[in-house]
Amino acid sequence: MTAYRSALRRAAAAAAVTMAASVALAACGSDAASTGHAGHGKPSAGASAPASAGEHNAADVSFAQGMIPHHRQALEMAGLAATRAASQEVKDLAAEIERAQQPEIDTLTGWLESWGEDVPAGGSTDHSGHSGHGMTGMMSPEQMEKLEKSSGKEFDTAFLEMMIEHHKGAVAMAEAQRENGSHGPAKSMADEIVTTQGDEIDRMNELLGKE
Repeated sequence: MTAYRSALRRAAAAAAVTMAASVALAACGSDAASTGHAGHGKPSAGASAPASAGEHNAADVSFAQGMIPHHRQALEMAGLAATRAASQEVKDLAAEIERAQQPEIDTLTGWLESWGEDVPAGGSTDHSGHSGHGMTGMMSPEQMEKLEKSSGKEFDTAFLEMMIEHHKGAVAMAEAQRENGSHGPAKSMADEIVTTQGDEIDRMNELLGKE
């Protein structure tokens, strides 16, 4: 009987130890789960925050704010061709530039507005004087005035030479966007600019007899 009671006490003690261990493990598991959820919550929030913040970056903003006045000036130049150019090929090229770049200006403007960023004000003439201050390929007011006063073959030559330089500036800006931007649609637009305007540069060089 004494042996039986001793065995019973040992069994009860073992059960108590097992129960205590189970309670402790449950508590630890609860704490771990709680901590884990908090921990996972933070990385998850952190992951979504960069994704949201990374939707666009400073390079995307710079691209949009620079390309808008750049395109505006190209449209101003192209708009002169209908009444001043002698070559139908030059007129056709100018019309293609207008069809391509006005929608891009509208898209770039929409991005800046949705990002809460400033949209460049005024027409391209307001920005022409800044050609030497960071916007590659922009024509000076003097160059624009010369183009406006020319006509016929003189206009064709001046237009092609100026637009080649203007396009080269746009391509350089687009290449910088492809390398440094994070906004997918803006990078896609940059790809399109590099391809389209690169092809147009080749066409204009051919019209000038350079190739």
